Amino acid sequence: MEIIKVSARSRSTAVAGAIAGVIREQQYAEVQAIGASAVNQSIKAVAIARGYLDEDGIVINCIPFFTEVDIQGLERTAVKLAVWTVPPDSLPEKVQALRAAAAKPPGD
Repeated sequence: MEIIKVSARSRSTAVAGAIAGVIREQQYAEVQAIGASAVNQSIKAVAIARGYLDEDGIVINCIPFFTEVDIQGLERTAVKLAVWTVPPDSLPEKVQALRAAAAKPPGD
């Protein structure tokens, strides 16, 4: 499995498209980021991907983990986001309410 690596300069919409594509094919994706700005872009990308996938009836879940990576001989701590599909009816009621609210157009 290929890890989707995100930098501070990554476009969140492009990363979201990559996440959505991998999820559609494999039902599981891993996103890795080092540094606060890269983690921010990653989280935004997962949120955007959730919207892309919701249009297809695909619901995702995400859990963050810390991992150590070697970059040019130096160990760095990265945040890895595990993203996978879940059955829509398995979501807690509060999450279902958030999902429904996010699907409404602004002003409704």
